[in-house]
Amino acid sequence: MMYDASDYVVGAVLGQRKNKQFDVIHYAKKVLNEEQTNYATIEKELLAIVFGLENFRAYLIVSTITVFIDHVTIKYCLHNLIQSLN
Repeated sequence: MMYDASDYVVGAVLGQRKNKQFDVIHYAKKVLNEEQTNYATIEKELLAIVFGLENFRAYLIVSTITVFIDHVTIKYCLHNLIQSLN
């Protein structure tokens, strides 16, 4: 899954990797309400992840997923979380 957030919209892309190539299965987007547009950037990025997981839940129940996100702070936090679990 790939996620991204802007000032007014969050989006998620569900895909499948075949032969090292990412094939898109489904797109989803959500326009943020007035309250959500005031969120900090990291909160908008996390909102995009939650939105994508909720939206594609039926596809993800029995699957292993890889999250692609461009926000450095979230990457750092997820990396440290995974390291602490191992």
